[in-house]
Amino acid sequence: MAPRAFWKGYLKLSLVTCRVSMTPAVSESGKVHFHNLNRETHARVLSQYVDAETGEPVEDEDQVKGYEKGEGDYVLFEDEEIEDVGLESTRTIDIDTFVPVESIAWVWYDRPHYLAPDDEVSAEAFTVIREAMAQTGTAGIARLVMYRRERAVLLSPKDKGIVVWTLRYGDEVREPSDYFANVGEEKPSSQHLTMMKKLIDERTEEWKPSMADDPVQDRLLDIIAERKKGKKAKKRAEPKAEEPSNVIDIMSALKKSLAAEPKTSRK
Repeated sequence: MAPRAFWKGYLKLSLVTCRVSMTPAVSESGKVHFHNLNRETHARVLSQYVDAETGEPVEDEDQVKGYEKGEGDYVLFEDEEIEDVGLESTRTIDIDTFVPVESIAWVWYDRPHYLAPDDEVSAEAFTVIREAMAQTGTAGIARLVMYRRERAVLLSPKDKGIVVWTLRYGDEVREPSDYFANVGEEKPSSQHLTMMKKLIDERTEEWKPSMADDPVQDRLLDIIAERKKGKKAKKRAEPKAEEPSNVIDIMSALKKSLAAEPKTSRK
């Protein structure tokens, strides 16, 4: 059963408008969550804001946002002032620009959301917009207030629906050239490259969601089940870390790696 939509509004392209609903594409509701407890009483430990100088608790109505312009000198903002800076169109995704899908690097993608028509009347207009993007290989760019902030969003066709990605802000993305500048320009030998490609081919298989399973989550669930039965979980032995050699014989390593690979392909 699909979860209830957390956002409803309109998708607009020029004069074409349709009602849509949006739901986060990912969820962490199945994760194991812990509460902080008092070890002696097992009562919940609650957090609260306190004055940094007096140590006294500060009530919600006495708290205000502040931007530090100098040491101990702040520009104060009320919540309403910050919210007023956002767009008025919190309920309309107005596509004003299209870009080639492959022109946006993965590093700009933030959170994915599923967008679908909210009623039968809107399905036709929604389908036309989705198919037009799919056939032209483009994605739509719009702006929307989400999670209490104005965001740039990217709309990309996916199956029968559209995926809305919130995009990272420009000051969040670092230039890769700052980190790859010292990587050498030398090309690998053709023999090394051929052997490495063969090693990759031996380990290539179709993607499946189980590849992204969380082993820590599974282990925690096992421990919780054992604790419910009154059993104490056995402590796992710490794996011995191998010290890597500073001198790497690539040819020798490739030969040993290929020899250790199973003869049958994983494909």
